[in-house]
Amino acid sequence: MADWFLILAIAVSFGILLVASVYILILYSHPDDNNDAYFPKIVVILGFVLAGATVLLLPLDVANNEGYAGCAGYDTNLCGGINMELFWQIIYYAIPFWVFVLIPFSTFYYEADDGMLMAGTSVSPNATPKSKVMEALRYQLMLIVIVSLMFALGYWFLSETSIPVKTYNATDLNGALTIPTLYVFNPIRNTSSGEFLDFSLAHFQDMNKNDQQLNVLNRVGMEPDTIVLQVDLPTFFASLMAFIGWFFFALFGGIGLAALPLDLIRQFAHRPKHMDAVEFAEAQQSIRDRVNELVEIGEVLKVEQEQKQNSGSRFNMFSADARKAHQAYLEFKKAVHLLEQDVEDFQTSSENYNNYNPLIPYAALFGGIISLLLSILWVIQILIYVFPATPIHPFLNLYFQFFDKFFPLFGVLSVALFCIYLLFAAVKGCFKFGLRFLFIQLHPMKLNRTYMSSFMFNIGLILLCALPVVQFGVTAFADYARNATVRQVFGTQVKYLQFFSAFWVNHVFIYGFLIMLLLTTLYLMCKPSDNAKFDGLALRDRLKARRRG
Repeated sequence: MADWFLILAIAVSFGILLVASVYILILYSHPDDNNDAYFPKIVVILGFVLAGATVLLLPLDVANNEGYAGCAGYDTNLCGGINMELFWQIIYYAIPFWVFVLIPFSTFYYEADDGMLMAGTSVSPNATPKSKVMEALRYQLMLIVIVSLMFALGYWFLSETSIPVKTYNATDLNGALTIPTLYVFNPIRNTSSGEFLDFSLAHFQDMNKNDQQLNVLNRVGMEPDTIVLQVDLPTFFASLMAFIGWFFFALFGGIGLAALPLDLIRQFAHRPKHMDAVEFAEAQQSIRDRVNELVEIGEVLKVEQEQKQNSGSRFNMFSADARKAHQAYLEFKKAVHLLEQDVEDFQTSSENYNNYNPLIPYAALFGGIISLLLSILWVIQILIYVFPATPIHPFLNLYFQFFDKFFPLFGVLSVALFCIYLLFAAVKGCFKFGLRFLFIQLHPMKLNRTYMSSFMFNIGLILLCALPVVQFGVTAFADYARNATVRQVFGTQVKYLQFFSAFWVNHVFIYGFLIMLLLTTLYLMCKPSDNAKFDGLALRDRLKARRRG
């Protein structure tokens, strides 16, 4: 029978996730998206719920204990009775559906041109509306074909798992039968009715020297062996999505684990302070100069884009000119983002100074200290428990198990905190990487200034990192999660899946995660600030020279 407390916890968790998702969407969404983009908003809200549920299912699975062998029927006292296998299979199907179907389609639909922007002007005097749905479907069908082929070929060739086992070869039982009292079972009767009570492990006597003697007499050898199985479709989906997600999580999660504490502490150290008249004039002039530079650069980029459209030449996104144009656009967008941040700080330090909440920097400092502690604990757990073939110390596993003895909810919430922190670190690392190296487009989350395209990018990244976080948690907290259903998947079937096993068994991605953490820490110690000096004149001259060429 299912544990009603766990059922209540599931209902409350989903309710909190749904309310939090709607609140985040309302708080961060841009006013331009008001009364518009309803379908992308639904996708984003449910995507946040799905990502949160994926991570929170791990501590719920641990509390449910359905992986314990006694849950088969002979010792169900520790079992929650919830079918966690069904929950996980829903997650395994839902994440690729969101990442490869709903989010891309919503993005294509949101950014599709209906052809009516210049309607009635000299550019398009007789414009007719285009179907945004059909344009989105055209791109989506191409993506579905590619992804379907990838999943189908992967399952056809890579769906076998070779699970290592130990085979014990024993003699017949003739010798064993001479040993008295091999196993003693003492059934217990009800004192009033005389009927036998239900079976319990307590009915067995403790193992004694006779049992040990039987084991010695009959064991003639132990040989390593493997069991080859074909995993089912949802398990393979979980493995493939985790494999894809690990490339992002190892990179961005490692960066974020170092950057998140530092940026929060720096937010306190560089909190807004009231400026005098001289400081105000200097800051105002600096911002004015930067605005003029960016306006001029924006005009050059606009003219360059119009020339490409009017030339009629075929656009090649892999050409050298296309790469330079994309790099210039990313550099321009970074400069705009940093300018917006500086303008906001300037306003906070001048006309909005009296309205600024002085507790915000101290909240950032508190969050930075907690983040730093969590990052350090993760590093220690990896070094002394994950990497050694025989763990040096269980560390956090003992901490979680300690609370399970008298307040299990606290241990479950602690696991949730450690795992959710990794998701926040991955998002932070992605933004930090894009801001510093300009390889990817920036999608920052800003209060009342975040477009749906940025929402969908970030929720896609979170969903890609969700299963790697679960797998990482199962690996790092293996002792604590030993009876979790998901451990049988990621700790056994997925771990030894052909091709993928080389990455899981040798901790390739976790090594990459730790290396990125170390490199980011060293880099940020040398260059802690994102506000590198922007040479607007040089960018403008490069754009003009390329246009003339």
